[in-house]
Amino acid sequence: MRFSRSDAATDAELVHAAQAGDVSALGSLLGRHRPALLAVAISLVGYGPDAEDAVQEASMTALRRIGDVRDPGAVGAWLRAVVRNACRMQYRAPARVPLDAGVTEVLRSAEPDPVEVLGQHATRDWIWQALEKLSPPLRLVLMLRYFSGVTAYQDIADACGVPVGTVRSRLSDARGKLTRALLATADTTHGDIRAVTAERRSQAEELLSAARRGAPVPALATSWLPTVAVSGPGGMRAEGYDLLAHGFRQDLTAGVGYRLANVVASSDLAIWEVALQSPPEDPFHCPPSAVWVLHLRADWVERARLFHTRREPPAHTHTA
Repeated sequence: MRFSRSDAATDAELVHAAQAGDVSALGSLLGRHRPALLAVAISLVGYGPDAEDAVQEASMTALRRIGDVRDPGAVGAWLRAVVRNACRMQYRAPARVPLDAGVTEVLRSAEPDPVEVLGQHATRDWIWQALEKLSPPLRLVLMLRYFSGVTAYQDIADACGVPVGTVRSRLSDARGKLTRALLATADTTHGDIRAVTAERRSQAEELLSAARRGAPVPALATSWLPTVAVSGPGGMRAEGYDLLAHGFRQDLTAGVGYRLANVVASSDLAIWEVALQSPPEDPFHCPPSAVWVLHLRADWVERARLFHTRREPPAHTHTA
């Protein structure tokens, strides 16, 4: 169902249409509520860029989670709660982007992975078509922030190899440009992001499987350029397969286990999230996970950056 007169439709009707894949209904819904959302943001953080950022953050949440709204008639209250939450988050630096009770109360109780949300709703290709309009640096920070487990600004900065201030400015710029791109591409034909993601996932699985067998180089040679530029923790920099193969061999010897947890992909960027399992005799041998940020040219990886997630400090126990 597509609304020709969206101004006459109720919020509930627009939400139902958006959940069914009508991207014009979603655009109409966000446009309808934008003045109220901006007013809420201004009341909390004042007039200026911070208020605009909070509204853009709310729009991103709506784009990702419109399919989970269980009370369509209350979507206005939900959006305002998202803006309030975004304003509060501007003054914190959490490891995740939590949703408070006001945001979650109109969502379904089971919260799927963001990639699953994209896979379930027809809007996913619309979002990714708009993302492709952004430059790779802007697209990468959005992909990390909203579609991966790397959501803290410092972690995004480490994964991209840039200062935190650069991440903040890129996110602000990217959110505004993405909103404009979404509105511009709402009625165009969109490619299927599932095919791209499936290909990147297959490449990741093949490489990890080969690493477990102790033969990563042939797998690397199928999708990574021989001159690939590799960077990572501690100023690590190298070119080619040697350092990668050496690292995989070290992990194999140490008994480190791999499990591909998530893949986020666009035409020339891919993010691999890999859960790491330390050997039983050395439970703190490795961090809990590794994230590979890959830059591709003509489907070949030409730059790769490795980022290790931080292990949470143990909880302190108090005895009487």
